[in-house]
Amino acid sequence: QLQASGGGLVQAGDSLRLACAASGLTLSTYGMGWFRQAPGKEREFVAGFSWNGVIIQYADSVKGRFAISRSSANNRVFLEMNSLKPEDTAVYFCAAERFGMATMTIDDYHYWGQGTLVTVSS
Repeated sequence: QLQASGGGLVQAGDSLRLACAASGLTLSTYGMGWFRQAPGKEREFVAGFSWNGVIIQYADSVKGRFAISRSSANNRVFLEMNSLKPEDTAVYFCAAERFGMATMTIDDYHYWGQGTLVTVSS
C-alpha cells in the first residue's frame, strides 16, 4: 500500500528526494513518517508529521538538512535530503499512522513501504 522510491548512489554533499506513494490510503488523513535502517543497525526515525502538518518532527541527525512534505493532490509524501553524508547511507522506509498523529515511535505506525536504498559515498 506504500511504495518508497527515489533512492540511489550519490556523493557526500549531494541531494536526493525520496517519494512515498500510496494505494488504498489517503495520505492526507494519516500521520506520516520516514525511517531508515543502516546495515547492522536498528531502524530509526528520520522525519514525520501529523495529518495536518501542524506537528513536524526530525531526528537531530538530519535537522536542517532534510525536509518532509506532502502533496495531497498526488497522494504522496516526500523527503528532501540535502547535504548528504556517508552516515546517511541506509534503506529508507515510509510509514503511515492511521490516527493522524506525529510520532517517532516505530510501533505506532500501521503501514510500511518496502524501502529504498540510499548510498552516500565519501
